[in-house]
Amino acid sequence: MTLTPVQAASRRRFIQFLAASPLFAGTSLSALAQEPYPERPADPFVWAPRDYSHLIASPKEALDVFDFEPVMHKNVPPAHFGYMASGVDDDVTLRANREGFLKFQLRPRRLVDVSKVDMSTEILGQRYETPIIIDPTGGHKAYHPDGEAGVARAAKTGDHLMILSTQASTSVADVIAARGRPIWSQLYATNKFEVAKHHVESMERQGSIAVAVTVDRSGARNQETALRMKQLDTRQCSACHDNSSLEASMRHDPIYEGADLSGLKNIQSSALTWDYIKRIRDATKMKMVIKGILAWEDAKIAATTGIDAIIVSNHGGRADEAGRSTIESLPEIIEVSGTMPVLIDSGFRRGTDIVKALCMGAKGVAVGRPYLWGLGAFGQPGVERVLEILRTELMVAMQQVGAPSLQDLKPAMVAKA
Repeated sequence: MTLTPVQAASRRRFIQFLAASPLFAGTSLSALAQEPYPERPADPFVWAPRDYSHLIASPKEALDVFDFEPVMHKNVPPAHFGYMASGVDDDVTLRANREGFLKFQLRPRRLVDVSKVDMSTEILGQRYETPIIIDPTGGHKAYHPDGEAGVARAAKTGDHLMILSTQASTSVADVIAARGRPIWSQLYATNKFEVAKHHVESMERQGSIAVAVTVDRSGARNQETALRMKQLDTRQCSACHDNSSLEASMRHDPIYEGADLSGLKNIQSSALTWDYIKRIRDATKMKMVIKGILAWEDAKIAATTGIDAIIVSNHGGRADEAGRSTIESLPEIIEVSGTMPVLIDSGFRRGTDIVKALCMGAKGVAVGRPYLWGLGAFGQPGVERVLEILRTELMVAMQQVGAPSLQDLKPAMVAKA
C-alpha cells in the first residue's frame, strides 16, 4: 500500500518515538527511524545545497551575506566569535527574529515603471542614499584590525548612516574622519548619571549628531553560546582582557577615558527611567533616539514626550528571551508613533526582510551581524561587499513589489501570513 505524504510523515514520527526508547536501542527499529521514506521526493528539490566545506576566498565570490559567516568563524578566535553569535538562554528570540519574516508576505504591484529605483531617504534632517543603517556593535578590532574605521570607510562607499557603539574600540572622532560625515553614537547609560553625562558630552564634542540610548539591557543575561565557545578558546584571555576591575576592563574603549566608574559593577543600567532619559536629553544638544522599544505603550510615551526617533530592537536576540521578533512588534509601534521616525533592527539578512519593514512604515533598517561577518572574514572589503549585497537585494525587492522609490512602499504591499 502506498502511503500519502501525511501518512508517511505520521508513521515516521511514530517509529522515531519508539526508537527513542531505551528498549529499542541498537535494534533494527532504531535504524529504520533514520531511513527516509522515498514515496515522494522533496518539493522543491534542493539541487544546489550550500556547501560549507568550500568557503569563499574573496568577497566577490559571495552570493549572499550568509557566505561570510563561516569564513569569519574560521578566522576569528572562538571566544570572540561566540560573543558575536550568541543570543540568550535557548536563543529563542535570536531564531524568532529570522522566523518572524515568514509571518508576513509581500503583495507585489505590477505594471509599474521600475527601470530606475531611488533608495535615498532623509533621517533626522540628514539625507542618505540608502535606508540601510550600520547598527552599533562593540569591539570591532576583536574581529579584524580594520576595526570600526574600516566599517566606517565601507559605510562611506554606499552612504550609510553609521551608529557607533559605546564599546567601540575606536574613538568617535576617528570614526567620523573615516566615514567622512557625522555619525550617531549609541549610549549605555549605566546606573551612574555622571558617566552618562560624561559620555554624551564627549560624543557631542567629537562630532556625533545623535545619541541612541539603549534601554533593553536592564538586567543580567545568560549568553550560553558565548560561554560554551569560550571554553574552546585556548588563548589566555588575560593577555587582552583585564577583568580585575571595571575600569581596567573598559580601558580599550576610548569613550570611557576620563569617566569615573567607581561604585559601578557593570556598564548597563537597571535604573533607567523616563526621568533619566530627560536628564540625558537636558545634557546634550544632540538628537535623542531610544533604542530597544518593543511595546506600543513605550513608543507612545516616546512620541508624546518629544523623543526624536526610536529603534524597534531586541538587541538581535541578545538582551532577553522575550521570544518575539521585532518585525512582529513593528505594526503596533507604527500605529502610535505619529510623526516620530521609527527605525528597526534585529535579524535583517535579506532585501525582502528590509522591504517588508519599510512597507510597514519603518524609516530605516539597521543591520549588525551581517557586516560583522564581512569584517571578520575579509576586513573592510568584506563589509563593503555585505552592504553592496544588501543594497542590491533591496533594489530588486523594490522592483518586485512595484516601488520606484521608498515613498512608493505602502503598508498594503505586506499581508500577514
